[in-house]
Amino acid sequence: IKKDGRKELFIKEKIVVSTVKAGSPVEIARKIADKIEKHPEESIKTKWVRKQVLDELKYHNPELPKRWLNFDKRIKRLHKYKG
Repeated sequence: IKKDGRKELFIKEKIVVSTVKAGSPVEIARKIADKIEKHPEESIKTKWVRKQVLDELKYHNPELPKRWLNFDKRIKRLHKYKG
């Protein structure tokens, strides 16, 4: 569930791609995405997913959360200009 209340289908490849682009090895990116995908609730908030991704990245490499946040900001800026 997005911040504005919209529901969006969970696509674990989005997590894999964004974490790899932030510098995470593919194996770790897939483990993170798999772990989040296994969450028992049907509807999960984007905010929760984001926190889980950042916590998992930090566990594997303390520099990765900062890189992921920078990547996320760049993507959001691109979408803002396209939209």
